Formats: sequence, C-alpha cells, structure tokens
Amino acid sequence: MLEHILRESLPLDERALGRFRRYYELLTEWNKVMNLTAISGEEDTARLHFLDCAALAGLTELRGKRVIDVGTGAGFPGLVLKILCPETELVLLDSLEKRVRFLKTVCAELGFDDVLCLHARAEEAPPQLRGSFDLACSRAVARLNLLAELCLPFVKKGGLFAAMKGPDAAEELREAEKGLRLLGGEIERVAEYPVPGTELRHNAVLIRKVSETPKKYPRKWAQMKKNPL
Repeated sequence: MLEHILRESLPLDERALGRFRRYYELLTEWNKVMNLTAISGEEDTARLHFLDCAALAGLTELRGKRVIDVGTGAGFPGLVLKILCPETELVLLDSLEKRVRFLKTVCAELGFDDVLCLHARAEEAPPQLRGSFDLACSRAVARLNLLAELCLPFVKKGGLFAAMKGPDAAEELREAEKGLRLLGGEIERVAEYPVPGTELRHNAVLIRKVSETPKKYPRKWAQMKKNPL
C-alpha cells in the first residue's frame, strides 16, 4: 500500500521506493519503544508524513543545496527531501539524543553516509553552522515568531527559510512580521498545498534571507519564550 500511494503522487524510482519502505519499517519498529510519532500505519504515514513533507521539494530547488532541518524529530521533512533528492547536503538537528540515534540508524540503513545527524538545541548549535545553509526547514516545532529566531541564523544571505505549517498560517505570520525584519528575513510567499488523498490543505511559509541576522540572535530559549520578537 505504501508504495502504491507514493507512486500515485511522486515520480519515484525503485531505489527511492525501497528507501521509503525501509524508513517506514524503522519508524514503526522504533516507535514501539520511543515516542517518535503519533501517526502510524502505511496509509497515514505515506500521506501525512511522506507526501506532506514531499510538497516542499516541489516548492524550492534542492539539487546541490545545503539544507538543515531544525528540530527534525523523526526526520521530517529532511529525510524525505533527501530520499527525493539524494544530491542534497543535509544536516538533521534535534535536541533529543535518542531521536538522533534513530536518525543515524535510518541514514545508515538507507545508505546516506553523507548526512550529519547532530544532537544540539538550535540556539546552542556549533557556531560554524551559522549562515552556511541555502535552506533551513522545520515542521511542527514552534510558532513562527519563535521558529524564525531559531532557523534564520543558519541561513546564508540570499537563502531560504521554509516553515511547514497547517491550514492556519495567517495568524502566525502576522505575529512574526516584526521579528522577521529584525532577523533579516522577508516573506517571499505562502504556498498552500493539498495533502494527496486527504481533505487537508497545509501551508509552506517561504522566507528569504535578505540581510545578515544580528549576532545577538538567537537568544536563549527561555528568553525567546518570555519575550518573542
């Protein structure tokens, strides 16, 4: 079922389909002993994780780009993008060590020995990552005004920050406008897309990095939450 659903919406070769299958198997196996996702089963995983994340691949060029997935969790959307475009140079960043162990296992099983799985909080990440990515992406991590402060510092000038959001992105955009300006970001577009096989319509908020982020950002997480930009 998984392969059939994916084939209906994505132009996948056998290698990519095999990788999605193995990813699903590992996700299911590890999810029995640790909380990776509340979504289970082949159909829901295919549609609500794999196809939902895959929408981002159709909205921005990935080939040859350096990408960081901030707060990646079980690897969404970063690992889906890597399967779709193996040429992508990918960093998966997460604050929980057990999730990073899972990600390392998946990357090894899928043959992605060039993916860096990093255990760190975004605001405490190694300084050499700052301003070094063409694309920073994130899905279901925090509201946009907080997420922008975590993600935009990673993006090089001219690069893109993509926040994957649900159907109600407009309110988050309004509360994030001031912070985006302070961080050097500018809203490029909000791309609404359907999740194939469902009635859901989600949004990808695409923010262009137009100037350098001041060095005082990101602040400590407690400061961000207490006083969002």
